[in-house]
Amino acid sequence: MISREPTIERLATARSLLLEPFGLDESHLARALAEIRSHQVDDADLYFQYTRAEGWSLEEGIVKTGSFSIDQGVGVRAVSGEKTAFAYSDDISEASLLDAARTVRSISSSALNQRARVVRPKVASSRSLYPGIDPIASMDSTAKVELLGRVEKLARAKDPRVVQVMAGLASEYDVVLVARADGTLAADVRPLVRLSVTVIAEHKGRREVGSSGGGGRFGLAYFSDEQISQYVDEAVHSALVNLEARPAPAGEMTVVLGPGWPGILFHEAVGHGLEGDFNRKGSSAFSGRIGQRVAAKGVTVLDDGTIADRRGSLNVDDEGCASQRNVLIEDGILKGYIQDSMNARLMGVAPTGNGRRESYAHIPMPRMTNTYMTGGDREPEEIVASIKKGLYATNFGGGQVDITSGKFVFSASEAYWVENGKILYPVKGATIVGSGPESLKKISMIGNDMRLDPGVGTCGKEGQSVPVGVGQPTLRIDGLTVGGTA
Repeated sequence: MISREPTIERLATARSLLLEPFGLDESHLARALAEIRSHQVDDADLYFQYTRAEGWSLEEGIVKTGSFSIDQGVGVRAVSGEKTAFAYSDDISEASLLDAARTVRSISSSALNQRARVVRPKVASSRSLYPGIDPIASMDSTAKVELLGRVEKLARAKDPRVVQVMAGLASEYDVVLVARADGTLAADVRPLVRLSVTVIAEHKGRREVGSSGGGGRFGLAYFSDEQISQYVDEAVHSALVNLEARPAPAGEMTVVLGPGWPGILFHEAVGHGLEGDFNRKGSSAFSGRIGQRVAAKGVTVLDDGTIADRRGSLNVDDEGCASQRNVLIEDGILKGYIQDSMNARLMGVAPTGNGRRESYAHIPMPRMTNTYMTGGDREPEEIVASIKKGLYATNFGGGQVDITSGKFVFSASEAYWVENGKILYPVKGATIVGSGPESLKKISMIGNDMRLDPGVGTCGKEGQSVPVGVGQPTLRIDGLTVGGTA
């Protein structure tokens, strides 16, 4: 059997799901784009999408909910200067395409005197970072329910204080096809799975929660007994630690962040501020600062959509550009921003493969993929031992940031009080308050244990949610404000 090159294979899959069932081919797409280009526009694209999603949840020993959905449609966009016209439809047909094309081209009142030339299609370059499989079909329903049952059995067996277990299993098969005004044709087949575990532990009338989980762009076979056991261990450990937690002290202090998921703090406090749209409009704390020192020496931050199998990775972004490994901050110096095509054009730079959208019903914008800080040369134990009095935060819950000022507020879901280099006891109710740009300058120690999160992140921006990854090594940050209850 002769296999096709992955890019061609993905295009074939997209055609079979998004064009052929509706009597369409590339010539119809070219005609729709020519309709838009008959007016004076800077850019235009068609975004077709087919998504099949399934979810299972278990609670109190039984499967409480099961869901399955199929969604498909097309988004049609025209861009003129800073203006965007957008229309979408769940009816994929030539009539809908042409109707949407005529609607969005009205963003420009200038009709061209000559007919727009139909551009010859060209296949966009792309990557091969994950298998083009349907993860929903990678395990039958009985096995999925049994998997959730194993999660509960393992969690309850870990400790008698575990009184409740909730587990969820989600799978998604996403196929996209992008046709651009310049003739570029790109496709991607994106599997995505996630297993989540939440436990409630009780002791002497006190109840606490612990959570864990992970996933990525692969099939459900990833969730082996060993992997499930790791998630359960983490969730139970977190709940039991919180049972012993004391109220967190408050004030300005040294804070050490653990590796992996705590990188969500810098995703929010720094990453959003490096997105091209905020910087083009001058509303980011990092606007106009390329080439300047914005962080302590040794701080290097990347946004990398090219890491194999990761939740935030993409073979091509939602505008048909191949994903990239973008250095945003290097040794403390700001090197660049992450860009979609529109903001890149307006800022006079190249797109960075970060044009993302939640679905065909949304416009693309610059968004992060996998954003992380690289490791340093310090041992994590050395960093914790350096704390005279302060907080060691190993896990985070929710948070928020103001892009213009860079100020953030985050709650630590697992943290410890440290004095004279010794971890004394766990604390709860710790809220970390600070400024992203200022925090970058206060990083004084960088661990050699850089780790990416387990594959659980979802980022929200302007009402759109997309899967992302975060990561960092153990970090010491001096002079952060901690809001506590003690």
